[in-house]
Amino acid sequence: MAIFVGWRYAALIGGMVGAIGLAVYPIIIDPIRNPDKYKKIQEQTRKNIKQEDIQPGNMKVWTDPFDRREK
Repeated sequence: MAIFVGWRYAALIGGMVGAIGLAVYPIIIDPIRNPDKYKKIQEQTRKNIKQEDIQPGNMKVWTDPFDRREK
């Protein structure tokens, strides 16, 4: 069994961190940096869905609680 010491240990740890970074980028980082792409995808997939029809238990569709009411 090989013992990792010095630069080999650093390469092992760096490789692990790099692999985790590559796996995390498309899941977490890209949607934060480019939200428009995901908004367009969401608009396309939800264009034929009426939220009032699928709301469970005849509950009111979510609205912004901080939205100011008109006088």
